Amino acid sequence: MTLPGPHPAPRLSDIAAQAQVSEATVSRVLNGRAGVAASTRQRVLAALDVLGHERPVRLRRRSAGLVGLVIPELTNPIFPAFAQIIEQSLAGHGYTPVLCTQMPGGATEDELVEQLEERGVTGIVFLSGLHADTRADTGRYARLTARGVPFVLINGHNPRIDAPFVSPDDGAAARMAVRHLAELGHERIGLAVGPARYVPSRRKAEGFVAALGESFGLSRGQAERRIQHTLFSVEGGHAAAGALLDEGCTGIVCGSDLMALGVVRAARGRGLDVPGQLSVVGYDDSQLIAFTDPPLTTVRQPVQAMATAAVGALIEEVHDRAQGRRPTQRTEFIFRPELVVRGSTGPLRE
Repeated sequence: MTLPGPHPAPRLSDIAAQAQVSEATVSRVLNGRAGVAASTRQRVLAALDVLGHERPVRLRRRSAGLVGLVIPELTNPIFPAFAQIIEQSLAGHGYTPVLCTQMPGGATEDELVEQLEERGVTGIVFLSGLHADTRADTGRYARLTARGVPFVLINGHNPRIDAPFVSPDDGAAARMAVRHLAELGHERIGLAVGPARYVPSRRKAEGFVAALGESFGLSRGQAERRIQHTLFSVEGGHAAAGALLDEGCTGIVCGSDLMALGVVRAARGRGLDVPGQLSVVGYDDSQLIAFTDPPLTTVRQPVQAMATAAVGALIEEVHDRAQGRRPTQRTEFIFRPELVVRGSTGPLRE
């Protein structure tokens, strides 16, 4: 058996190409010299990481502290996408991220938070957690604040929680999806979305109802009959599609890309062509969605901007608490999504 040898020394040219800087800049960073912008220095260090080389000992800075990231699961690719950018942003600010994932039968959000507190975390980022569930007890967050732990919440604004929120404009996402289908000639449009108790589901449903009223003059009651609340999963989308297809829908807006894939599967199970006989719009636009069959038209969640804003808000909370300042007004930062048109939508065939 041959044991692997040590990694060869990184070449300046490789690091420079990866970081998109000059070899002279790489040399200054590796030798700890001044005259390099912090953002450029971080790019060079990130290039070392990507190329699989250890950072020189003198460049390994002491962590500013641990920050927990609590996410629901990893099977939906949008959550790892958020996690990656949040972790990169935290590392860029000198913090060490600690990823905590909830799984069926595993630790609950409260148990994960308890474990993070035991490790002395500086703060916590919650992504699509219990804060998004209108039936959940918000007292857990008040107690976390009382214990002096700063936190920020992504996706699912709740006015009863005194903390910074970062959200996509779910209502606008539904409206732009409906308008896209209406412009293609579709009139019977349905919505497949998650359980009604979740804030993102409610906001998408409100946007959908408003869009059907604006485009076709439907009343709230008429529009709501075209909404199917189900699970945020392939299976949930498949189940919702059955009911919406029975209603004669030729276009379906979905609350997630996974649900959209379930809708496509259900349509094909009935011998329907997508987009020839059914147009489907997803939501999220995680990395692999462009390579589905057909490539999925979807509403892109602004992950980079949202994740960066969440980390910035948390760090501001940490600094305010360290200096004994209380924020005068916390707010919800709302980011506008973007419609990405691909092959799963097309003109209505007569």
